[in-house]
Amino acid sequence: MIDLLLTSRPVSWVNTAYPFAAAYLISTGGLSWILAVGTLFFLIPYNLAMYGINDVFDYESDLRNPRKGGAEGAVVDRSRHRAILWASAVTTVPFAIVLATQGPVSANLVLLLSLAAVLAYSAPRLRFKERPFLDSMTSSTHFVSPTVYGLLLGGAEFTGGLWCLVAAYFLWGMASHAFGAVQDIVPDREAGLGSVATVLGARATVAAAGVAYVAAGLLMLGTTWPGPLAGLLALPYLANVLPFLRVDDAGSGVANRGWRRFLWLNYATGFLVTLLLIWYVVTR
Repeated sequence: MIDLLLTSRPVSWVNTAYPFAAAYLISTGGLSWILAVGTLFFLIPYNLAMYGINDVFDYESDLRNPRKGGAEGAVVDRSRHRAILWASAVTTVPFAIVLATQGPVSANLVLLLSLAAVLAYSAPRLRFKERPFLDSMTSSTHFVSPTVYGLLLGGAEFTGGLWCLVAAYFLWGMASHAFGAVQDIVPDREAGLGSVATVLGARATVAAAGVAYVAAGLLMLGTTWPGPLAGLLALPYLANVLPFLRVDDAGSGVANRGWRRFLWLNYATGFLVTLLLIWYVVTR
């Protein structure tokens, strides 16, 4: 049981559950059992599947990665791998079936895309995480798709402003994944793994992440007030990556300092986003 808890990375549970819950709640304007079931699904089973599958099939490379073995990824003994995969399936499928009976076709397609992205990122043969640029897109999908699913499940109308928000979130996700890949350049290359960072190199990847954060912030200007204020929240992320612009590939491991700050920065950002959402609901 402890292995399942560790491999699901509890520190990141809120990153998928909160976006779904906020999107669905604002779209419907009220509480329901669907909100409770969906939030619970994206809180634990979804993360167990996403990170559990990753930890199982990244086992060999994770053994060589000094940052693995804690909050940034469990290194579970090989004897427990089958149990992790079974637990991922057993906890995910029932929730997905129940949710699929409640939404329109568009919502169900997004739910299917979300689960497909979870599987494709790490599973053998697919291994999207080893396909440069597709890796960042797939990782971003892991976090943006619960939001889009919540919006569609709740019957939200997709206006131009809402599309700007989704696009900004997607760019933020790509930037965050790319920056996170910088710290793993050396172990990934030693293990023969590809990523956006192993292809572009440390400096170019950090620069690309910075540009994507800026673009995400600018896109928020197209959202409904007070949405544009959320564009300012891109600045702390930009400030977090800029100190690593001069890092070379050999010393790319130092970017882990920025990644650790990123994990806690998300909590502060989430608090401020919550205040903006409350403002939006009260004034609309």
